[in-house]
Amino acid sequence: MKALLDTSGYSGLMQGDPEILELLSQATQVFVPAVVLGELHSAFRRGNRTAENERVLQGFLGKPSVSVLDVTADTALHYAEIDIFLYAKGRPIPRNDVWIAALALEHGCVLIARDAHFRELPLLPIRP
Repeated sequence: MKALLDTSGYSGLMQGDPEILELLSQATQVFVPAVVLGELHSAFRRGNRTAENERVLQGFLGKPSVSVLDVTADTALHYAEIDIFLYAKGRPIPRNDVWIAALALEHGCVLIARDAHFRELPLLPIRP
């Protein structure tokens, strides 16, 4: 299984969430979107443990099974499809999460997230 971590999934991992730990132990590859990195760096800078959080994140990103995913022109096409789908449903979700969902769909990943609004996307496999 290929897994893609949302910010809530990364937070759960760092808090030792047993469901997320189990899912990631089954993953052959773990992706972290650059969008999630932006959210994490922003949150770290608002807190009082910036250096420690950055060190832990860099250690996680340094694992051989972990890769950062950047947004591409293909991702933008997936973004547009998701955005139009949600607009038609009248159920928008945060813009960053549309990008995250687009990357998960583009790369055939299971999205590891605790945010319920991702469930508005029936084609997106979400765990836990």
